[in-house]
Amino acid sequence: MSREVKAAIVKAFARLPAGMFVLTAEHEDHRLGSLVSFVQKVSNNPPLVSVAVSKGDPIMPLISESRHFGLCQLAADDKLLRRKFGNDSAHGEDPFLGLELTSGLLPRVPVLSQSLSYMECEVIRHLDVEGDHDLFVGIVKAAGGRQGQPLMKSASHPEVPPPPEGEQPWEQQPANGEGNNHLGPSA
Repeated sequence: MSREVKAAIVKAFARLPAGMFVLTAEHEDHRLGSLVSFVQKVSNNPPLVSVAVSKGDPIMPLISESRHFGLCQLAADDKLLRRKFGNDSAHGEDPFLGLELTSGLLPRVPVLSQSLSYMECEVIRHLDVEGDHDLFVGIVKAAGGRQGQPLMKSASHPEVPPPPEGEQPWEQQPANGEGNNHLGPSA
């Protein structure tokens, strides 16, 4: 794949709207949360949602073994949960210590009280999609929420790696100097 095509894909991905969620799971005496943004409604009837989880994320075995997960949507002004469950969160300790949890319908699915909205899900499919993420599809068993603005992932903070030093993928120009027929700079 050419660098131009890769750059166009990065730009298109950055434009996809994505909310920020804490994916939660618990199995036996171990519980974890992980910051995710690849969340999508799959179906209204039955109510299904999908979440993509990075391969190797320590939360994957908890979801696979418990067959349940929670999705807690972050509010726009919630810096604490974003920092606590982001990629640099401390591993080995319970990330929910000191946080208020709500008792939900499903046992042993951590639901963060300060989340903007939440969904408690039972896994109906786990797909290895031959990429850097696995996909879990869950049927929503319970949900709740409050008023507020959701935290959205922006193009200035994409989850895809930045281009190599010196490359400017957003300013690609066609080699022939004519009009741009792929995602490039906006006029």
